[in-house]
Amino acid sequence: MSRIGKQPIKIPEKVKVAVQGDRVLVEGPLGKLQQELDSMTTIALKEGVLTVSPKEELREARMRQGLMRNLIRNMVDGVTQGFKKELEINGVGYRAEVKGDTLNLTLGFSHPVIFPIPQGIKIQVEKQVKLQVSGVSKALVGETSARIRKLRPPEPYKGKGIKYVSEIIRRKVGKAVVGAGGGK
Repeated sequence: MSRIGKQPIKIPEKVKVAVQGDRVLVEGPLGKLQQELDSMTTIALKEGVLTVSPKEELREARMRQGLMRNLIRNMVDGVTQGFKKELEINGVGYRAEVKGDTLNLTLGFSHPVIFPIPQGIKIQVEKQVKLQVSGVSKALVGETSARIRKLRPPEPYKGKGIKYVSEIIRRKVGKAVVGAGGGK
């Protein structure tokens, strides 16, 4: 049996969880989320504790049990605390600003990059070079952060580009200059 899947999920008092057919609905102080249930798992809600169990004792069912348990736990965490990722922009003249529901980026291209902010995501810009992507859905926050980073990934020679704050860029040494003697 899945070690992660066996663990029960304690539902906080402020959170409402409902199972409607093949969907799980989670509602909390920060918002609402829903997830389609896997056909190989079942969910039981008793006295503020949610448990996920496989319908059959198959390897695939046990794997999906752990996946469904983590997805539901992430939903509960998202509607209570939320998720955030921090990005950093490095490079001379590189900057970002939020205008309405778009993120305007200057990344060294001949044109500004306009990134539409998805519904349910909040982006804050600090000092024009630090971005904070936050929201209730862990998957949506991660995907949006990855899409922003992909616009100009950090390059290894000068470190220019968009990177996660916790990310470490392995720097490479540039070409060595040969002396004025012609190399003889």
